Amino acid sequence: MSGVIDAEAIAAELVEAYSTGTRLPCTLSSREGFSLQAAYAVEAALARRRSAAGRRVVGRKVAFANAAVWPTLKIDTVVWASMYDDTVQPAKADARTAVPFTFAPKLEPEIVFKLRTVVDGDPTDPVAVLGAVEWLSLGYEIVDCPFADWTFQPPDLVAAFGFHAGLVLGRPTQVTPANATSLAGQLSTFTLTLFKDDVRVEQGGGRNVLQSPALALGELAAAIRRTPGARPLQPGELVSTGSLTTPPLIGRGETWRAEPDGLDVASLTMAIQS
Repeated sequence: MSGVIDAEAIAAELVEAYSTGTRLPCTLSSREGFSLQAAYAVEAALARRRSAAGRRVVGRKVAFANAAVWPTLKIDTVVWASMYDDTVQPAKADARTAVPFTFAPKLEPEIVFKLRTVVDGDPTDPVAVLGAVEWLSLGYEIVDCPFADWTFQPPDLVAAFGFHAGLVLGRPTQVTPANATSLAGQLSTFTLTLFKDDVRVEQGGGRNVLQSPALALGELAAAIRRTPGARPLQPGELVSTGSLTTPPLIGRGETWRAEPDGLDVASLTMAIQS
């Protein structure tokens, strides 16, 4: 097999898989020469296709925000992919949420930041990182995998839209000079309990995301700066920082609720459309 990677051709494969609901027969990472660099080239090709179709990139989603798994996965930082204006929506208080069920979607409760400015402070200082943030909220990242049995490596995730199928946003908490230090401390210690149809599923928290979602944002900004050709984070972008719990599979008609404890942010309920 040739080791030459055709990013546009692979992007076309992925678009076809998602549009028809047909899983790819093997992972992209099983192909000769398919590296993380190649995966970002495919992700950029997908973004160009979506832009040509009238869609707009509105942010990034972060994956592998758990440094303990990096050696096993042969990566040394987080990975990321684009989110779009038609894949992000606010939570509905009085209606059910339409969720794409293309393959086998999972739910990731996450902290989402909206950037006010570029992230150019010390990426290891959560207060400095929050200086670039306009607001934060809870969010549900809906992820879906075009490979069988959720089998993948980092290049597969990056190339395949970052597995991003949608993001549901909760009510935002404004970040100001007056509360940034307090929020920075809370983000490293808060817990979050996830419920399905009022039954407790799991408890997680900020420490599961690089010890703090603010540090995950800082790591993303630093990783993008180190990556040749990567599009810099822009003011106004949304960043979903990684799952606070183990991502569970979801089903139609279910209601999910995330209850934070120790963080000044609203809880988030999502009733999935049947």
